[in-house]
Amino acid sequence: MFISSLKIKNFRNFDDISIDLRDGVNLLIGQNNAGKSNLLKALALIFDSTVKKQLSINDIYNNIPLEELKVHSPKISVTVLLSQSENEDLMGDELVTVSNWLTCLKEPYTAQIQYEFFLPEDQEEKYKKYIKDVSTQEEARKIINDNFIRLYINKTWVGNPDNQVQIDGDSLNKFDFQFLEAIRDVERDMFSGKNTLLKNVIDFFIDYDVKSDKSISIEEQSKKIETRKADFETTSHDLIEKLKERLKRGNKEILSYADDIGASFDNSEPNFEGKITESELYSVLQLIVKQNTGMSIPISNNGLGYNNLIFMSLLLAKMQVDSDGQYLGSNAKVFPILAIEEPEAHLHPTMQFQLIKFLKDNLKKKKVKQVFITSHSTHITSSTQLDDIICLYKKNGQSEVAYPGKVFFDIEEDKSKKDKANSKKYVQRFLDATKSNMLFAEKIILVEGIAEQLLIPIFADYLGKSLEENHVSIINVGGRYFEHFLYLFDSNKDNTVNRKVACITDIDPTRKKKKEHNEKFMKCYPFEMNVDSINYEYKQNTTMQKYEKGKHSNICSFIQDKQYGRTLEYQIAFENPTCKLLITPSLSNNEELRNLMDFYENTKKLDEFLDELSDTKENKRIKQSIDSCDAKIWDDNSKKKAIIASRYLNSVGKGENALELSSILRDNLCEKGKAEFKVFNVPTYIKDAIDWVCENI
Repeated sequence: MFISSLKIKNFRNFDDISIDLRDGVNLLIGQNNAGKSNLLKALALIFDSTVKKQLSINDIYNNIPLEELKVHSPKISVTVLLSQSENEDLMGDELVTVSNWLTCLKEPYTAQIQYEFFLPEDQEEKYKKYIKDVSTQEEARKIINDNFIRLYINKTWVGNPDNQVQIDGDSLNKFDFQFLEAIRDVERDMFSGKNTLLKNVIDFFIDYDVKSDKSISIEEQSKKIETRKADFETTSHDLIEKLKERLKRGNKEILSYADDIGASFDNSEPNFEGKITESELYSVLQLIVKQNTGMSIPISNNGLGYNNLIFMSLLLAKMQVDSDGQYLGSNAKVFPILAIEEPEAHLHPTMQFQLIKFLKDNLKKKKVKQVFITSHSTHITSSTQLDDIICLYKKNGQSEVAYPGKVFFDIEEDKSKKDKANSKKYVQRFLDATKSNMLFAEKIILVEGIAEQLLIPIFADYLGKSLEENHVSIINVGGRYFEHFLYLFDSNKDNTVNRKVACITDIDPTRKKKKEHNEKFMKCYPFEMNVDSINYEYKQNTTMQKYEKGKHSNICSFIQDKQYGRTLEYQIAFENPTCKLLITPSLSNNEELRNLMDFYENTKKLDEFLDELSDTKENKRIKQSIDSCDAKIWDDNSKKKAIIASRYLNSVGKGENALELSSILRDNLCEKGKAEFKVFNVPTYIKDAIDWVCENI
């Protein structure tokens, strides 16, 4: 059995939402205030016996339309559907526990439980009279809080809620819901033997070598444990007698005060007697950290991260205790649930990976049936299977839900299904701690490589746009692999994350010889395109055409000019032919490029540009191609810029140059408004992408 779905209505930030859940790990991710913690609170309303069921006005969704409030008083409902697990033993305790909750008797069975917080029907008319003349939601909520919230009641129904069969406490007590909130004091909660929780764990695991010995019968186990208890009682009795012996002389002095004050009468007098039980001795035990040097330190001296992990391990041990039927008999829990809020709070990335592995191992060992985790950690996200991720996000003020693992299988064609399956494997493999940030972002720019990733933030600053304030994340997908990741965001499909996604890609003109066998397309310059159609076949990058502006509701592609574009570096130089900021220390051919920029600034003739080029094979190709390109498209000014851009591109060592250039451009921006400031033009296609993604629509 597992919790397969949760429907929440009018609770906190949830208007009306249904969330599908998985058997095993459920990782709830998303931006702040999307409802991750409130989802766990909703589960706790049903399964956590320690949670207060009587709610307040602050727990009622605060954006219920006024018209709706005037028709009926607001009601909170939380509905949980439980379903049969794969390979579940139908003769086990789980089905028995929910037998009265069943809504479907056929396999796989389903059971339902529903919590409601509502105003009794006999108060409705009075409510409507109070509310009928209010003009704002704020007024309505104040009336509810002042006059009616104290009259609200809560009920928990099982099965079909129309039948109004109330839950019985015994069945609900079979669920063990352990909720670890983000802010907790683990030392206070756990690390002393005086604590009831730890005491219960010790009590269960004492003599575990005997209890877990499958080679002997239960009767033999009991006999061995009773023998040990008897030995302990004898030993403890001897200790008490030794203590009393040491007190014998002092005892007379102590008791003499009782005689003097008149406390001894009727032939009786105070004395000392004692007995130590095993459980009483637990209180002297303290958790310590034993180092490999042999030194021991108190657990309170340990780091918060390690203590949180130890706390979780002990809590799971306690859940094992509570679900052991042999130990607790009919009081044993049937369904242990662990809910953890932001476990990354005190854990570095390596420990976050270890935590996920630890939880999955405990699921396999059946120590816990279902785990719910809320997280903002990209490390935890990247270490979790796509199918286990539930993404909560806000859209137009409403909480929405997406399932990254489901977006790859929703069309009928076999080929498309195969392509999507391959995309799912690709995304699962490459959704590392950096790329998984796309699932948390409000807006996204996908880029091909490291150069764009480094430069676009400073380009945005030159445009006066803050990517941080607009909640934009730049994700490097490492090539033309946009389509794999776009499955996650295609709002035309179900289960996707509806976010604005800008894809910035290179047009990359190429050509190949027609008459040569097995010839491959090779990179070429923009001014070489379609010059010799008899001998060459030409091609540009068209993979993102279907996402050109206006073709998709939330995804848009941006690419260089089809006539004059090539790559990012080429375009930067083409649109900044006199900007010497581009000449970074790692750039080769510095002197030649500086001279070409001076030529352009001083309006030198095209022939002088060509003469400046050194006598290399690549430069000869540039000269020949510039001479033969279409003069109707390529005027002398465009040719000059193309020469500078081509030489710049051929002089760049991509990653290193981008790092240097971003630093130089940032330093230059600090000089804005001063004479030292140099003008830099952001490439048009990148400007368009930044403007589009930062638009509020």
